[in-house]
Amino acid sequence: MKKTHGPALLATFATALSLALAACSSGTGAAKAAGGGAANSDGSPKTLRIGYQLIPNGDLVVKDQRWLEKALPKTRITWSRFDSGGDVNTAMIAGSIDIGLAGSSPVTKGLSAPLNIGYKVPWIFDVIGENEALVARRATGIAELRGKKIATPFSSTSHYSLLAALQDAGLKETDVKIVDLEPPDIQAAWSRGDIDAAYVWTPVLSELEKTGKVLVTSKDLAAKGKVTADLAVVRTAFADRYPKALSVWLQQEDRAIKLIRSDRTTAAAAVGRQLNVSPDDASKQIDQLVLLDGRQQAGPQYLGTASRPGALAQNLYSAAQFLKAQNKIPTVPDLDVFQRGLAGKELGDAFLR
Repeated sequence: MKKTHGPALLATFATALSLALAACSSGTGAAKAAGGGAANSDGSPKTLRIGYQLIPNGDLVVKDQRWLEKALPKTRITWSRFDSGGDVNTAMIAGSIDIGLAGSSPVTKGLSAPLNIGYKVPWIFDVIGENEALVARRATGIAELRGKKIATPFSSTSHYSLLAALQDAGLKETDVKIVDLEPPDIQAAWSRGDIDAAYVWTPVLSELEKTGKVLVTSKDLAAKGKVTADLAVVRTAFADRYPKALSVWLQQEDRAIKLIRSDRTTAAAAVGRQLNVSPDDASKQIDQLVLLDGRQQAGPQYLGTASRPGALAQNLYSAAQFLKAQNKIPTVPDLDVFQRGLAGKELGDAFLR
């Protein structure tokens, strides 16, 4: 049975125009910039644009079961697939989506200068565990990767974890050659023999494990203080204008976690359909994550409440310090920037009333 609680979470684009163009063409599906518009007569949005990723958490259950479409019958729900949190950040800046999934590292960047994306975190999709890992072809330890070519999606949680793993092994970033590839491209490059190692997540990770060796997982790094998570981000303007719709969205995500706990067969089948894998494989992938329900997330270890922001703010602040040390962001924002970035009020309205 899936563990339902885990340790507390620790953890420049050139112009606005170039970002907007990138958002409309990146990956496998940035949503079109058009959308939103006036509200329906009942106050619900006419359109809700969601950016999702192929990660075996509750979001895929919500999508597969069409719960949002049923709960918001007057709202047109669009689902656009992304390959990484960096692409989600780009789409958020372009105004292409209203809610998206991004890892804690890209969210840290999104809340920091120079991006300062106008969004906040209302939900934790999952705490990352063994579903993200560093896999190598002909190495038994990380130190053996010196001079090797390692692929990972830049600005992702995997990128953050790779840098942490190298640092822990006594290697500098310049001791290896890190290349920026999205997960599908990593799988293709691995098949061609173009790369020596990769830090990536399932389902691509599962394919690489067939011919490679796992050197370290994100669960291993979490035990050393470098915890990562998949977070929801919602445009602040959308959250302010449509609080009821956001509450409905939160309740459906919570419903998915409860289904995973109570009826794994149905939940695994739903996730399997979205990932195009068997229910058994989907269930195994689900087990590699830590999933939290709404009440758990409103606790002090995680998102917290409006009056008392949770430990996630400190975790993102710690991640910002690490990213600054790696020259990935120019400055570290004050802690209150990350505290304001947590949507504790919205989470409390959905589950604690």
